[in-house]
Amino acid sequence: MSDQSFERGGDKRKIEPDCFQLISRKDLESLSENRTQLTYLKGETIFKQGAFAPHVLFIQSGLIRVYLQTGRNKLQNLWISKAGDFLAFSSMFGERTYSYSALVMKDAELLMIDKESLRRLLQTNPEFGFRITSKNYKSEKHLLDLVASLSYKQMRGKLASALLYLSSENLKGEEVFSYLTRQDIADFASISVESVIKFLKEFEKEGILSLGNKNISIMDAGRLEAISEMA
Repeated sequence: MSDQSFERGGDKRKIEPDCFQLISRKDLESLSENRTQLTYLKGETIFKQGAFAPHVLFIQSGLIRVYLQTGRNKLQNLWISKAGDFLAFSSMFGERTYSYSALVMKDAELLMIDKESLRRLLQTNPEFGFRITSKNYKSEKHLLDLVASLSYKQMRGKLASALLYLSSENLKGEEVFSYLTRQDIADFASISVESVIKFLKEFEKEGILSLGNKNISIMDAGRLEAISEMA
């Protein structure tokens, strides 16, 4: 492990999120001594909602789908986490169990970090804490937008909002649609898979997007945004 980054195990490339660039060599070595590297394959569950949360997880590579189990056979997809993101960060502040579930979309490498070590670092390095807080704020804003979408939008508007999120700048270059089924998209939009298939075909006929097998290419983000806001 180098001075200012976490290293991926297989290809020697390094993830350098802004927050870790602020850590001294001594602090980074201390953090390194209290972590375990784990590898997960596509389709594996990292943790389940309601289970005991003993550690914070840092994503070195891969894509993780985060969701809420809302019923026996029902779930609501919340967001996609990628390299440089934390999972279960709320456990740092008294949450004893996971408040959501996390499933691997794309083979992933994670660091399981001791909560106490990370908590001490937050207390002694305010700038590091600020960067972490900034990341969490973006997740919180996304959740507020999701609640608004689910509360008042019609089905076309819900799907439009989900597609805008999945093709947003934050996920650019990740090719997330190639890792998502139509059911996964339906669970992001909180509508039926039949409605997703129907509205995707409508959007394609209207020139808003292009469909190719699992891939979805947004052709007119402006019109999709208008549907999202009006529907």
